[in-house]
Amino acid sequence: MSLRRPLLAAAFLTAALLPGAPGAAEPGVEAMVGHRAAYRLTLDRARDNSDIARAEGVMLYEVVDACDGWATRQRFQLTLTDRDGTDVETTSDYSTYETKDGRSIRFSLTQTSQGAVSQRVAGDAEVTPEGGTVRYTEPSTKQEALPGGTLLPMLHTIRTLAAARANQRLLVVPLFDGTSADGAQDTTTVLQAWQPPQANERFPALASLGSARMRVAFFDRTPSATGGGASAPDYEVGLRYYENGVADELKMEFGEFSVDGRMQELAVLPNPC
Repeated sequence: MSLRRPLLAAAFLTAALLPGAPGAAEPGVEAMVGHRAAYRLTLDRARDNSDIARAEGVMLYEVVDACDGWATRQRFQLTLTDRDGTDVETTSDYSTYETKDGRSIRFSLTQTSQGAVSQRVAGDAEVTPEGGTVRYTEPSTKQEALPGGTLLPMLHTIRTLAAARANQRLLVVPLFDGTSADGAQDTTTVLQAWQPPQANERFPALASLGSARMRVAFFDRTPSATGGGASAPDYEVGLRYYENGVADELKMEFGEFSVDGRMQELAVLPNPC
């Protein structure tokens, strides 16, 4: 089983909805914070015809403000138990370095199943107004063209939060995050209303911040693809993002089952810049 990474450092209608191509003065960059967060993963539901009886695991996520870019790392471990009581453990280790102008990214993903490597993806990408290019070194050496309007993960997050604050309800844009060996995917994001700050005894650092809930669907691109929504999504994730880029609640849809992720620990990192 291949589990796509949950969209955390990901951050969506097209660039016409949110003006501004990737650039050094991208609004919202200054609001994002470096942080470390730990999440507990549990089974939300399984389809009636699914063999999944239980799911539990952990996810550790870190984003570091490196002044001219964002360095992220996400480690994910999930154990699935079938109805016969057999356990299957899947892990992933995913890291990126994305420049703050949203124009380049280095990425690396290693997934294992039962201790054996099941997938490796690595390389770098450059984004231009016309699209850009991905250069893979794993699983094989090759290049892929990116479609026009492609966003990288942190810029995707920034644009999404800006859309929520502007009372937008729908965004559609290609996203490249380095988790697939097939280039960019189309994404469709449905945004709920922006929420004002609320009391937060568990995580006081979030108490003064607004937030928005959203649901992001990923679609595999085809040669005639013009945007997400034409077919069933490959993967979906629901989350609540705070205005500083911290997500405290996740719901990951993997098709035959879904997993809840709840933040258990949060450390906001000092800004070194």
